[in-house]
Parts: sequence; structure tokens; C-alpha cells
Amino acid sequence: MIVVMTTQSLAAVKAHFSQVIDEVAGTHERVTVTKNGSPVAVILAVEDYESLMETLEILSDPRARSDIRQAEELMAAGEVYGEAEVRAALAARRR
Repeated sequence: MIVVMTTQSLAAVKAHFSQVIDEVAGTHERVTVTKNGSPVAVILAVEDYESLMETLEILSDPRARSDIRQAEELMAAGEVYGEAEVRAALAARRR
């Protein structure tokens, strides 16, 4: 989960690069880097980057998008399952 996004100048990031990296890795904070006042890059934790790439991959798959839409429609219609029902269904699949 990405918690916060800060903006820092390139000069500030260069001066405290190791600290910026530690904060990004430890807090999942995104840092937008600016050069001459304009955003030029974003620093984020590898885990967050990989999560974004996975999300893009899923959303680029038409079948996955269709499945997600269908699930949202079922949820909106009240067709939901409790934890016990889901666990029972998963256990039955493993047999």
C-alpha cells in the first residue's frame, strides 16, 4: 500500500539519497523528484512497483476485466459469501 507522496527537488534527493531510499523502502512512501520545479521521476519501493505492474497486467487482460466487472455486479446485487463459506469451498476443491 502506498501511504504518502512527497515532492522533493533533485538537489535534495541527491544530497540525502540513502535516507530517501530507506524511507521509501521502509514506509512505502512515494517521492516525486522535480528538476527546475517540474516533476521528472518517481521513487517507489520495489514491492509497490511490482504491485503496480501486476495490476496493469491484470487490467490489460480483457477476460480478467470482464471477470472483475461480473464480480462487482454480483456483489452489488448482494451475492456475497462469508469467510466460513469461502473456506469450505476452498477445502472442498483441495479434496
